Amino acid sequence: MAKIDIIVLPVLKDNYAYILHNNETGECAIIDPSVWDEVIAYCDQRSWKLNYIVNTHHHWDHVGGNLGLKEKYGARVYGADADKHRIPGIDQTVTPGKDFDLLGVRWQVIDTPGHTIGHVAFYIPELKALFCGDTLFGLGVG
Repeated sequence: MAKIDIIVLPVLKDNYAYILHNNETGECAIIDPSVWDEVIAYCDQRSWKLNYIVNTHHHWDHVGGNLGLKEKYGARVYGADADKHRIPGIDQTVTPGKDFDLLGVRWQVIDTPGHTIGHVAFYIPELKALFCGDTLFGLGVG
């Protein structure tokens, strides 16, 4: 079994949120939750508690679930320092070029302005996973 599972959760009509579950500690993080109800249903079915919310940028289809999830789980919200005034419920800011630890792995913060001024991507080397928000678009979906 992998240390961390990455679950791709389809939300809205054409978006995705990503749940990362640490199988050793039970901690969970979600990246870019546009909704809260579907995320809660998914986590509750598995008896998971969401500990962290990580946002790539401030658009509603990436932060719309922040406050509902924070209220339900007491999850800490992470987002770019440049977007702190636009990310609902933000608790912890991150800065491009300054790594941080979450779920027992190192997260690299990459500056990816273009879609929005404060847009960032997150790379987790141990998982070989990049979460780029709306930095790249394929057929209209970020």
